[in-house]
Amino acid sequence: MTVRVIVLNGGSSSGKSGIVRCLQALLPDPWLALGVDSFVDALPARMRGADAGIAFAADGAVTVGPQFRALDAAWARGVAAMARAGARIVVDDVFLGGAASQQRWREALEGLPVLWVGVRCEEAVAAARETARGDRTPGMAASQARTVHDGVVYDLEVDTTHTEALACARTVAARLDRPPPPPGTRGSGRPQGR
Repeated sequence: MTVRVIVLNGGSSSGKSGIVRCLQALLPDPWLALGVDSFVDALPARMRGADAGIAFAADGAVTVGPQFRALDAAWARGVAAMARAGARIVVDDVFLGGAASQQRWREALEGLPVLWVGVRCEEAVAAARETARGDRTPGMAASQARTVHDGVVYDLEVDTTHTEALACARTVAARLDRPPPPPGTRGSGRPQGR
């Protein structure tokens, strides 16, 4: 079976979006890019900063409430439905809950061939990117750099600390040439918890 979904997980400003754009340019077939930022932007404004929605603290911490979780689960099932209908999809996400977040995706994507990719970046480099972007709460990149990988199992990991997005995308694209792990398996990677 050919990989239908690539899930990139990494902290804020780790370089996921750049890798996604490069993958879309490199891969011969069209791949849809669906990211957590687009999902958050699609939420009603009243859900931002609300206990039931998503809130960004001054120190960069992110908290999510029950309404956010319900819509996020529906979004994941929608992404899976598109893949089952024939679309190839690259998901750009931030596993705030580490292994629990991955499990939510595993359940939604059950039966689909998925490539799980960890996108790492040293905290200081991600924080510098965050400052340069100017569209993130300061501290978010540093607080997420490690925690989003806690207990997560990957098929492949890339590190954008000193490697450009294009080189990382080429590494991911090369992995697509190999047979994916059977659907429902946890991938060939090792748990990343500390």
